[in-house]
Amino acid sequence: MKYIYSHVVKTVLLSLAFITSFQTFGQEKLKIFISVDMEGIGGIGTPKMTRSGGKDYATSRQLMTDEVNTVVSAIFEFGDAEILVNDSHGDMQNLLHLQLDPRVTYLQSNIKPLGMVQGLDNSFDAAIFIGYHAKAGNLGGFLAHTGSGSVKGLWINGLEVGEGELNALYAGALNVPVILASGDDKFSEEFTKTVKTRTVITKTSVGSSAAKLIHPDKVKEMLKVKTIEALKDLKSAKPLSVSQPITIRFKSSTTTRADVVMSIPGMKRINGTTVEYNAKNMDEAYRLIRVMYKYISW
Repeated sequence: MKYIYSHVVKTVLLSLAFITSFQTFGQEKLKIFISVDMEGIGGIGTPKMTRSGGKDYATSRQLMTDEVNTVVSAIFEFGDAEILVNDSHGDMQNLLHLQLDPRVTYLQSNIKPLGMVQGLDNSFDAAIFIGYHAKAGNLGGFLAHTGSGSVKGLWINGLEVGEGELNALYAGALNVPVILASGDDKFSEEFTKTVKTRTVITKTSVGSSAAKLIHPDKVKEMLKVKTIEALKDLKSAKPLSVSQPITIRFKSSTTTRADVVMSIPGMKRINGTTVEYNAKNMDEAYRLIRVMYKYISW
């Protein structure tokens, strides 16, 4: 009798172990890409706060790091994950990486051909954009620009885009949905016209160089809630549709810059400051756009 009881107990325990391992095996680890800019981070309300060496820049780095960690913590609260965090502001060496959640991989430096979307490929389940801003020319958008001050307008297949829409189109070409984005109110209003996703508004713009700030603690609370909501609805998230090949239209700040850009084979001149190029896909388009706004400087 004792032998039979022992045998039954062992059988039950083995069965439970098998069921548990099967359930664990059946749960796929999420793979999430996070691109983090600085202008749209909560608690940042002046231009100097976004510049290396500017007043309170050190505070901005801390705020930026805290928001990333909040989103990362929420992702892991939802389930197991592999997370790549791509520093996407200025010299792309802003996050306090010794304070980052040790479970993430951190990508820094702006000498990378795909800039804000470096490392993103079709193996990712979703992308999250943190701390973004509105596009160049947005009326009242806090520190609104597209790539750099040299860009006066950028169009993809006839759609005028900022950094957020451009990055979402790149993700869409890889079949990766953007499930959450954060930034000022003008960014949120602009971005959601093109990308159907959740946003967290971190501040209200007061012209291009000032903002009414929401306390960083409240911003982090919203980020946590929205991240978990987005992950729960992940199966219904849809990537931004993009048809390829890609027509790029780029309006620069000077005619001289446009003159230099015309040295690129296949480039077409539209007017004094505007050029156009037909790229075979979003990867080629993104790399060329980055060259035009970052590495050509007249």
